[in-house]
Amino acid sequence: MRKTAIILLILSIFLAGSGLFVHAQTDKEKEKAQLEAELEELEREIARMERSLTVTEAEKQSLQSRINQIQNQIGYLNAQINRNRLVIQNLGLKIADTEGSIIKTTQKIEQSREELAEMLRTMHMEGRVSVMEILLTEDNLSAVFSNLNALEWLSGEAKGILDEVRALRRSLQGYKEELEADMTETERVAKIQEAQRAEEEAARREQERLYGLTEAEYQKQLSEKQELERQAEEIRQRIFELVGLPPDVKAPTFEEAYEISKWVESITGVRPAFLLAVLQQESALGRNVGQCYLADTTSGASVHIHNGQRFSNGIHPTRDIPPFLTITKELGRDPLRTPVSCPMSFGWGGAMGPAQFIPSTWMLYKSRLHNILGRPANPWSIRDSFLASGVLLTDSGAKARTREGEWRAAMIYFSGSTTNASFYWYADQVLARADQFERDIGVMLGN
Repeated sequence: MRKTAIILLILSIFLAGSGLFVHAQTDKEKEKAQLEAELEELEREIARMERSLTVTEAEKQSLQSRINQIQNQIGYLNAQINRNRLVIQNLGLKIADTEGSIIKTTQKIEQSREELAEMLRTMHMEGRVSVMEILLTEDNLSAVFSNLNALEWLSGEAKGILDEVRALRRSLQGYKEELEADMTETERVAKIQEAQRAEEEAARREQERLYGLTEAEYQKQLSEKQELERQAEEIRQRIFELVGLPPDVKAPTFEEAYEISKWVESITGVRPAFLLAVLQQESALGRNVGQCYLADTTSGASVHIHNGQRFSNGIHPTRDIPPFLTITKELGRDPLRTPVSCPMSFGWGGAMGPAQFIPSTWMLYKSRLHNILGRPANPWSIRDSFLASGVLLTDSGAKARTREGEWRAAMIYFSGSTTNASFYWYADQVLARADQFERDIGVMLGN
């Protein structure tokens, strides 16, 4: 009787486990297909607008041409914003699917654990009966061997369930990592979209201002030149916008930032204007940069420095907390009073200093920086963070000093790859800033 019950139990386990990873066809797939079609159409529209944004210097000289250019820029930005909205929606569907898989896998693990526990209890009860007792209670030797074989088979099936639980745990970890990657991607796209909206609004204000001018007024403004000496002095004294600095570190002037970037160039070969553009782009996107303190060294929770808001996803507890504690201890800093980035709605915070390295990434460059400096590098030091950025950008292709190489390096700096079209705008903005900084440097040096 007991053996029959055991066999029924095994059969129920196998039946319950079937079809675990089969995802039913839902309306989500239709929604995904529709989103992809809309994305393709937006890509074509963006490509058309990119071509219309390219005008000659002569065409730029007229008021109407300038207005037309701004209108094209506004249309281009709106198309980018809409594309990123669809990307975020698509990522939302992926996140929902992954969360569903996590729930199913977690339930299956719990079910398998209960079944395994029941099987082990049965085996334990069977194991408490000695062979001599079985010989005395059974009518014939055939029944004795049948019971022993059933017990051995049961043991093998228990091992099979245990292996399945281990496989399910690995799958669960994979789902969680996939979910985290999708959330991080969503955060990056949201940051880009926020900056694009700000630029679109600025372009609209400029368009309204130009509408109020006559052609003569515009030409007058265009022809007015400020004295180069005054421009140079203004550029020298202008504070170079950096965020993520501790309270005791003063932001550099543009001239000071340029001198540091020249030193980095001598070591890495990265063009100073490009390095400055990357660092300031990070500051422009990073409204949460340097605004949090770590609150719990176990969970990774952080707290906003100014308003006390608590974030459960402050610093990744397994990936980044251990290296963060190592870095702060080596530098003699209090880990609970050292500024890091706050998280956005998705992903994790914890990026350090002006260069915005997360602790685990900083550890990849720690030894190289130490070899260059002859001491432990400090992510919150302006000089050290400039150097760290230069080394990373060199590894990503910026040393070539070509637009293609620098564009690629900017993409990798922000997203880790060059393939996501949602982040092209980031790299384009970095190159545009670098062009402006190159002109500022020329004026400052009197070239």
